[in-house]
Parts: sequence; C-alpha cells; structure tokens
Amino acid sequence: MPDLDTRMGSRTIVLAGFMGTGKSSVGRRLAARLGREFVDTDALIEQEAGTSITRIFADRGETEFRTREKRAVAVAVGEKGRVVAVGGGAILDRENLAAMKAGGPVVCLTARPEIVLSRVVHDTGRPLLQGPQPLETIRGLMAERADAYARADVTIDTSDLTPDEVVECLLNALADAGFRL
Repeated sequence: MPDLDTRMGSRTIVLAGFMGTGKSSVGRRLAARLGREFVDTDALIEQEAGTSITRIFADRGETEFRTREKRAVAVAVGEKGRVVAVGGGAILDRENLAAMKAGGPVVCLTARPEIVLSRVVHDTGRPLLQGPQPLETIRGLMAERADAYARADVTIDTSDLTPDEVVECLLNALADAGFRL
C-alpha cells in the first residue's frame, strides 16, 4: 500500500475502543509498518504516576485515573505523526475526543464481548472487570460506551482477525475514507 504510506505525513492515528480489542498490539504493528512512534496512554499514566493503573484505581479511584488519562491523551496526541493507543474509556470524555480528532483520525477497534473476555480473562490488571460476572460487566460497559465509540472516524471489528490483518484492514479503511495522514 505505497500510496497511503507516502501520504501519511504528520497526522496521528489514534486507536480507541474497549479493552481487549487489540489497541496496543495493533498499534505497535501499525507504527512499525509506518515507521512511526507508538505511544500507549496507559503506559504514560503509569510512568507519570510511578505505579500501576490498578493501584491508581484502588488507592485514588477512577476520578483520579480519568484526570491522569486526560493529561496523557493531550501529551500523546500533542506530537504529530504518532500511532497512539488510548484506554477504553478515554473516548467518553469530549475533551479527549476533540484532542484525538484534532491530531488525526480516530479508529475504534471492537470485538464481540465473548472474544474480549477470552482475551482479558487472566489479566488481573483490569480493574473494571474484577467482579463476579465479567462477561455481563463487559456487555454493560460496551452498551454504555456505544455512542462514544460510534464517534470514531473508522470502526474495525477485530474479533476474527489477527493483529496483522487488523493493520491491513485499518490502512485500507483509512484510505477508503480519504484520510490524508
């Protein structure tokens, strides 16, 4: 896909979506493919806080996490030409969404709830899933976030795709949508 690659320019590509949809793994591959820097806002938050997201939720609550997340999103999309993966709830905040869209296209990665659960079931670092019925929690959160996720410029279902296949779909979808990056 040399045509899209030569047009990438300085726009940032932002990967949003629910946990377990592949934002980090796809983001790393996409960045490598395009010769860009990959930035994960969750990693920025942990680095700045000096602790894990799980600890931030446990010790300081979700409000503190969302405040830190807003700063991390602004920093991540503040430099041009990156591939940025944001946390699953980042797109819920209108200021975050505006900052993301100002940087470049926002791509929402989705997956069926059962697939998400299978991808994250053994990850104890998911504070929002630490309850007795994680599949129901996933379904509920996805329903609550559906309108926010629909604000993305492009949506790709990763349920039955490898990360490399998602990268191909993503590049094609951006080209088809006419994004000059």
